[in-house]
Amino acid sequence: MLIDGLQCGFFDRGVFEDLKAGGFSCVTPTLGFWEGAIESFDSVAKWRDLERANADLMTIVRKTDDILAAERDGKVAMLLGYQNTNLLDGRIRYVELFADLGVKVLQLTYNNQNELGSSCYETVDPGLARFGREVVREMNQCGMLIDLSHVGDRTTLDTIEWSQKPVSITHANPASVFPHKRNKTDAIIKALAEKGGVIGCAAYRNITPEPACASVDAWAQMVAQTVEIAGIDHVGLGTDFSHHSNQVYLDWMRSGRWTRSVQYGAASAAKPGPSEKPAWLKRISGLSDVGPALARVGFHAAEVEKITSGNWLRLYRATIG
Repeated sequence: MLIDGLQCGFFDRGVFEDLKAGGFSCVTPTLGFWEGAIESFDSVAKWRDLERANADLMTIVRKTDDILAAERDGKVAMLLGYQNTNLLDGRIRYVELFADLGVKVLQLTYNNQNELGSSCYETVDPGLARFGREVVREMNQCGMLIDLSHVGDRTTLDTIEWSQKPVSITHANPASVFPHKRNKTDAIIKALAEKGGVIGCAAYRNITPEPACASVDAWAQMVAQTVEIAGIDHVGLGTDFSHHSNQVYLDWMRSGRWTRSVQYGAASAAKPGPSEKPAWLKRISGLSDVGPALARVGFHAAEVEKITSGNWLRLYRATIG
């Protein structure tokens, strides 16, 4: 099995065909970043249309067993998620509503501080807010996986401690391997692991060492470095691979409606445009090369299975059911 903790961009039948050809069992697509409730309901509805139109290729996940069923049926399971909590519109009861509609992963904050807590780009992180604590517990109760990938350090640690279930960092790398505000300190990764969580190693060039973008073996070595920090049971794949993205999509990701100024996200003024995909991952089917690469850097078969699918499956069992 092959599970990717986060992808983004525009999904269509061609993407589902690529995922199936690449051997994927489950992917978490990004349904939104800055959208409020109505736009987010629209996104869920469009994904239901996609499911009906591509029933031979994909299915939306409601429970972890749906992933196993999709694997048996030769389909790709889609675990729906958002990279922000704007979709709640400040309403605690919307957690349950979106969970019932099939949204199973929520990132608490995107690139700005919100009502729940701080992002990784804020100068000061005051930690998980009172509303954030309410949402975390509600997500625990409603079968949603908490994602802390873009979340500030203190808010991340507060959430790991406050949550009654293990949480995730679906798409980031260790800051000790590649220093960047979007990446996570060793202390955070260890705290995540101690509570049973999983970090998905990213292949997004702006937060990934250049050698790991040049070859799959070097990327597998980065995964091995992450395992040294977190332990073999707490590392998975979370590429942050983007399908059919363009400058308009990139501008929306970075700026939303909240600013008139130029925003670079994880990029910089020196490299403002879309990041080039890793040389070994020009197409998403290239991720199927990761298993053999992990074996070449020293992981045995059972460990490869944990990294490529087993750790995510265990976390999904503990959170979404």
